[in-house]
Amino acid sequence: MPDFLQLEGRRIVVFGVANRKSVAYHVGKTLAEAGAEVIYVVRSPARRESTAKLLGESPVFLCDVEHQTQIDQLAAQLGENYESIHGIVHSIAFGDYSEGPKPFHETSKEQLLRAFDISCFSLVAISNALKGLLTQDASVVTISISTTRMASENYAFMAPVKAALDSSLAFLAKSFSQFSEVRFNAVAPGLLKTSASAGIPGYVDSYLYAERATLRGRAVQTQEVADAAAFLVSPCSSGINTQRIVVDAGMEVNYFDHRLIEGYLKAGSDG
Repeated sequence: MPDFLQLEGRRIVVFGVANRKSVAYHVGKTLAEAGAEVIYVVRSPARRESTAKLLGESPVFLCDVEHQTQIDQLAAQLGENYESIHGIVHSIAFGDYSEGPKPFHETSKEQLLRAFDISCFSLVAISNALKGLLTQDASVVTISISTTRMASENYAFMAPVKAALDSSLAFLAKSFSQFSEVRFNAVAPGLLKTSASAGIPGYVDSYLYAERATLRGRAVQTQEVADAAAFLVSPCSSGINTQRIVVDAGMEVNYFDHRLIEGYLKAGSDG
């Protein structure tokens, strides 16, 4: 069977595996099945231990991206072990919802800046630290969200953070174009059933609505996101740069579907 993705022998660093439901885990598994050499980076010794069975014999490095010293140390360790890297998958996000849902204007400075640091600036910091290892035609892929303009009360401050992440793609690609052809793109999925999303207040209800709003009436699957990420990492997407591939099963065009409207009106009349 032809190697369509041309990933055989390419070395990809995947950040962000937490468990079997993680987007990063599905991406890594998909890349490995396509013949890529996958290197994982997790944030703590405890996480490395908890994912040991999942990641098997694959090399696993540690890096808490909140600390620049650890990012620099990771770059040094990767440089000692590998001559080059063909791609990076950045699947890292964090939002502190411990205080429960509240209006966006009540977001604390600490909440917003920490979310920005981990979820957005980490892409910049990692890319800069590893730039010397990236091949001329390397591909960097991050995981965003399908829309940052839908003002969901429960997702709140994370949407502006993801908007910054999306914007950073163009600036990173422009900067790197001065010395390479490294590409920066994002996969932007609709609502997914992951462990991380379970920590967002009211997420289950939003997920169930999103499932009904897709054109096919079925939720986006994590594997579908992984497949899109694998494509963007691969040489097959060499002409794609600074773009977002939205994976939402058509939800964006279907908010006014007659079934959704009728369901809302019926619920209102029943009330």
